[in-house]
Amino acid sequence: MNFLQPALLLALPIAALPIIIHLINQRRYQTTRWAAMMFLLAANKMSRGYAKLRQWLILALRVLAIAGLIFAISRPLTGGWLGQAAGGKADATLILLDRSPSMQQAGPGGEGSKLETGRRRLVRTLKTVGSARWVLIDGAGRKPVELADLDDLLTISAAEPLSAPADIPAMLQAAQDYIKANKSGRTEVWICSDARADDWSADSGRWRAVRDAMLEHAGGLRVHLLGYPDLAPGNVAVRVVDARRRETNEGAELLVSLKLTREGKADGVKVVPVQFDIEGARSVVNVDLAGATADLKDHRIPIERQKAKGWGKVSIPADANPADDDAYFAFDRPAPRRAVVVAEDAQAARPLELAASIAPEASVKCSAEVVGVEGVAAVEWADVSLLLWQAALPEGDAAKRVKAFVDRGGVALFFPPRGPAEGSFLGTRWTTWAEVPGENPVIGWRGDQDLLAATQAGAALPVGGLQVRRARGLAGEFTNLATLKGGAPLLARVATDAGGVYLCTSTPAASDSSLAGGGVVLYVMVQRAMAAGAQVLGSTRALDAGPMPGAEPARWKRLAGAGDPASTDYPFSRGVYQSVDRLLAVNRPAAEDVAPVLADDRVAGLFRGLDFSRVDDTAGGDGSLINEIWRIFLVCMLVAMIAEAALCLPKIMARRAASRPMAAMRQPETAGAAR
Repeated sequence: MNFLQPALLLALPIAALPIIIHLINQRRYQTTRWAAMMFLLAANKMSRGYAKLRQWLILALRVLAIAGLIFAISRPLTGGWLGQAAGGKADATLILLDRSPSMQQAGPGGEGSKLETGRRRLVRTLKTVGSARWVLIDGAGRKPVELADLDDLLTISAAEPLSAPADIPAMLQAAQDYIKANKSGRTEVWICSDARADDWSADSGRWRAVRDAMLEHAGGLRVHLLGYPDLAPGNVAVRVVDARRRETNEGAELLVSLKLTREGKADGVKVVPVQFDIEGARSVVNVDLAGATADLKDHRIPIERQKAKGWGKVSIPADANPADDDAYFAFDRPAPRRAVVVAEDAQAARPLELAASIAPEASVKCSAEVVGVEGVAAVEWADVSLLLWQAALPEGDAAKRVKAFVDRGGVALFFPPRGPAEGSFLGTRWTTWAEVPGENPVIGWRGDQDLLAATQAGAALPVGGLQVRRARGLAGEFTNLATLKGGAPLLARVATDAGGVYLCTSTPAASDSSLAGGGVVLYVMVQRAMAAGAQVLGSTRALDAGPMPGAEPARWKRLAGAGDPASTDYPFSRGVYQSVDRLLAVNRPAAEDVAPVLADDRVAGLFRGLDFSRVDDTAGGDGSLINEIWRIFLVCMLVAMIAEAALCLPKIMARRAASRPMAAMRQPETAGAAR
């Protein structure tokens, strides 16, 4: 239990006042031995035990009455861990809202989403606790927004749902920056989240820095998590995997490929009607969802030949989470794909050149150019979609050019050099070559997304059949996409704000691996990377909702989408936007469809050493997480006073009994007088 006015508990010693008065009262009189009183005391000896008990009860009830009054005016709280953690008015209360698509999951019976429920709960709870300042950390811009009134949390646009994942470490860093800049004293941090793994990035090295900074806060800091970890078994999400236009003898058509994902255990075949909306023209196709996922590959939709560019929407019937029931796409004539190969080894350069120059279909034009490291400065990067680099990592001016290419949205795939490799790029560097033992050295790879994902038909790439004879070590911060025996990476991805940076620890040379001999894995990797890099070259682009460096959303025109977001939130909200002469289709990231929930102990470990508390709630619930219980103590005080008054009442029956002997003594005298 805790209290909103804990300072008033200093008055508790006043509860001893009846005892002090009793002791003082006893010392006011001097004892004088008197024969008549000694006789009366001896006569009353039989009832002395009850009298003492009665006196002690009266004294105890007086003490309880005063203590109950003090507890009542101290405003005690209850409400689980949060009730124990709260107490005292904070100098600043920072609210971090997870506004990711998974937080839009509705409760049982469709009553309120997790985000809506969390906002209502926080408003009611924090009104009870009180604070000098209310500050909302905007999940989109990572900026603090001071709330004039706590009820603004229910209406402010900075608390509305988004299609982008929440970056909890970045939001905590923004909270820490606010605390430091404003020199806040006692601070409360409240996080409302469903603890999805992609939102929390528990493996990120940023957590250590954030935790250390919070531990250094001298004014006192508490962190509270309002969690909504419940999943929605049976919820189905739809995603557009690919949408492209191509010419036919009859005119033109769209080839749309999509993926359906079902949450939880698959139970039987579910027929999902999928609606296609091409700028108002609608059609429906039924997709059988037998397992956890189902794919619809190259669904053909005829369009007019003169319609070279446009947009569309795919939707399924509403279910537990409306945020994943639709997806948007834009289409145009395919942009040419051009790759630049930088290689120091001719044996590695030739397979890379072939993989990049052979088009996957007739409507796509592919080309590749081989240059030396010294020729990087002369490359025209404006129309390049992929950089294949087999040499020491770029340094100096070359590194700046490659970094600018990636920031523009291009994709770079690096292979290790034969000779020394002392430089680094984006925080990663090559270490030493090592022999890889075993006939099947690849023990795992990411088959759900990225360059090594399964085909649209569901078939896995033959990554496990690769023969990797030699591989070079890799140091730095990266995400493993394929792993060799012993845990060393074969293919890794480096986090970037835009574009993509991949590192393969072996080369296509026959002495190093079978990448060139088998050919399938290398070809798919290269073509997928080229396709991703080519998206920024055409007049249409598919984007994952989230921060977009260099974007000017104020100049975007919204053509379609869900809700009514502010223009500053366009990059974070799904829909179709027009930017000058380009069409941008913004959708939630793929990780939002399958992200698992972090275990409770894993979440607690992220806040190790901090004053941390957590309570889990369910969507659609109502009420406050913390309740005042001062009324209970007030009732206890009144009961104690009534009981004390009852014990203090004179014993009427005893008085009557005592008066009867006196009447008997007077009766004979009356009789004698009569005679």
